[in-house]
Amino acid sequence: MRNGISTALAAMALATLSGCEGGAGATRSYQYGSNASAGQQAGMRYQFDANRERVWWLTRDGVVVKNVRTMERTAVPIPGWTWVGEAWSCMPDLALGPRGEALVTSNVLPIVWKIDPETLTVTEHPLVLDADADKDVGFSGLIYSSEHDAYFAVSGAHGTLWKIDAQLARGEKLALSGPNYNACRVAISGRALSPARHARISRGASASAMTDQ
Repeated sequence: MRNGISTALAAMALATLSGCEGGAGATRSYQYGSNASAGQQAGMRYQFDANRERVWWLTRDGVVVKNVRTMERTAVPIPGWTWVGEAWSCMPDLALGPRGEALVTSNVLPIVWKIDPETLTVTEHPLVLDADADKDVGFSGLIYSSEHDAYFAVSGAHGTLWKIDAQLARGEKLALSGPNYNACRVAISGRALSPARHARISRGASASAMTDQ
């Protein structure tokens, strides 16, 4: 029963947040490279933390945290967050870590921003990549794997898959049969046997579509 109530409250919170974003005023985008149009905004991505009964929502100006019971809404700016709009890449992603922390990616730089689940303090974590040092590698999909105690990420711009350590310090490029360009999501596949295959890239799919076939 509690899970059902939490799910209903989460749906209410998401609807409220969606309404707030739709009625926002002037747009402020964090730019990288070419200037975007004044109306450009990030794709809206969110995560529901059932343990704390709150929603993390990625917006064009940072992250919004909303308590699904009290409907209290807190904006969390992401200092130095850099991304490009949909004309150039899939949007940055938002993921939850094992302790309820929120992770925000850049879609053009190998940097992850972590938001503490208690204090909402933001820390920046540049990654040392073992490959593609000559490229602007960012991540358009990110997910935590408890089995590996690591994150898996996809770079839609380069069609590559990465394993990121739990300390958010290093990124390891994983072998694929070929590039999967414009991949905007990554999902864990329970049937996989190796770390490279354990993260399945979903191209342009919604969260609800990312299930094993």
